[in-house]
Amino acid sequence: MNRTQLSQLAVFAAVAAHRSFRAAGKELSIAPSAVSHAVSSLEESLGVRLLARTTRSVLPTEEGQALLQRLGPALEEIDIALEDTLATRGRPAGTLRITAPRFASDLLMAPRLGDFLNTYPDITLEIANEDGFSDIVKEGYDAGIRLAESIEGDMIAVKVSPDIRTVIAGSPAYFEKNPKPLHPRDLVHHRCIKRRFTDGSIYRWEFEKDGRELVVAVDGPLIVIEDRLAVLAAVNGAGLAYLFDIRVQQELAEGKLIRVLEDWCPPYPGFCIYYPSRRQMRPALRAFIDFFKYTGP
Repeated sequence: MNRTQLSQLAVFAAVAAHRSFRAAGKELSIAPSAVSHAVSSLEESLGVRLLARTTRSVLPTEEGQALLQRLGPALEEIDIALEDTLATRGRPAGTLRITAPRFASDLLMAPRLGDFLNTYPDITLEIANEDGFSDIVKEGYDAGIRLAESIEGDMIAVKVSPDIRTVIAGSPAYFEKNPKPLHPRDLVHHRCIKRRFTDGSIYRWEFEKDGRELVVAVDGPLIVIEDRLAVLAAVNGAGLAYLFDIRVQQELAEGKLIRVLEDWCPPYPGFCIYYPSRRQMRPALRAFIDFFKYTGP
């Protein structure tokens, strides 16, 4: 294999990852036409078609997928070797792919992203907002951020938030017309704002008191995907919302939302960065974890 083929393989891997010549070109800082030429030249030299091209999509062929399965780890090792070289000069570098719920991205990462990127100018962050649990190894992520209780036992987890509590809340206007629920079972008589996960399921509200757990399938005319809309809807009297306390601290303090069923919402471990156990951690990932880890009580 010559240097040209090595470069072409990297281009092919980028196209396969993005399913797009344009997106691959943007990542590699080369023109889409140059991306297409590199892939075509690689296919010609190998004598097989690696990508199936249509007007709407670019997908690996069977041969292309087989090559990717062996190529991916090799390219990752090259990236790690380059990062380690930079790290010896005190400069963590490379691209980090992180998956996190939008809520966690907005509240835990976004306020500090500028400082992180200024501190580590050779690191590129790619953040995917997904509410469902991701297989970070299978999907090619370096790490994920999720609630501690939902992280698999074979993963290493580092706290990035304090312990949290859920909040059942509605607006003053809502409670002018509806009595406050005194028990989770009372929610069947209330208009609740339901939450749909990206996998299509509707979240059932979870409660706990004195070691007793209770799950309630609430009902209501509004279903949302993002918590930001749930907050706005609750503030404007659309119904009761099930939220995290750190998400609505301001609304509660200003009296825009009123909290109920507080004795059924005990604290529990918050959000963690999780990643697979590896013999050697990438310097860029170590820098990310050290920067965002929670250092409070």
